[in-house]
Amino acid sequence: MSGAPVRVVVADDERMVRTALRVILDAEEGIEVVGEAATGAEAVSVVRELRPDVVLMDVRMPEIDGIRATEQILATLEDPPRVVVVTTFENDAYVYEALHAGAAGFLLKRSAAEELVQAVRLVACGDSLLYPAAVRTLAAEHAGRRAAGAPWVARLTGREADVLRLMAAGLTNAEIAGRLSVGAATAKTHVAAVLAKTGARDRTQAVIAAYESGFITPG
Repeated sequence: MSGAPVRVVVADDERMVRTALRVILDAEEGIEVVGEAATGAEAVSVVRELRPDVVLMDVRMPEIDGIRATEQILATLEDPPRVVVVTTFENDAYVYEALHAGAAGFLLKRSAAEELVQAVRLVACGDSLLYPAAVRTLAAEHAGRRAAGAPWVARLTGREADVLRLMAAGLTNAEIAGRLSVGAATAKTHVAAVLAKTGARDRTQAVIAAYESGFITPG
């Protein structure tokens, strides 16, 4: 990769996990682990100091958990990093809360090294690490926890509604363009409009909002 490397902070209360993630990422061209944290509070402090591009955040840590740490990072930094939650179980309630808090996606601890690297590169480019089946399952399991209905639903155009459904299915901008027979720039414009109307930070939050509002029904 050309240009500046993707700067990563690894937050996990297990030293062995932090070491393993560092070894994998530092071996990749264009990626540099610039810091580590063993607690949620330390993660917030390290991120504020080092201003990385990506944070790999364990959800269960001492002092404050990864969800609260993610919320603090995203709420207090003007240009916050992309946060990827690292978890053991994809259907963990913590995962849903982290995505709702603004995490760009999640990664399972059993993931292969190449999946880890791909995830870091993906979110560093501004995309989301969205697993449609997992998000659908999580939304179904946690349905009813938040009020259904949202004023933004009525503001969507017909084409924007189609785009949001395709986003929920995990399609990229290029795939959305192909499915709707429009240009890539047009698809990107529609996605941007959906994010603006839902008030979402990224695609993952837009999809979560779609489920929570009842615009998309799990199953």
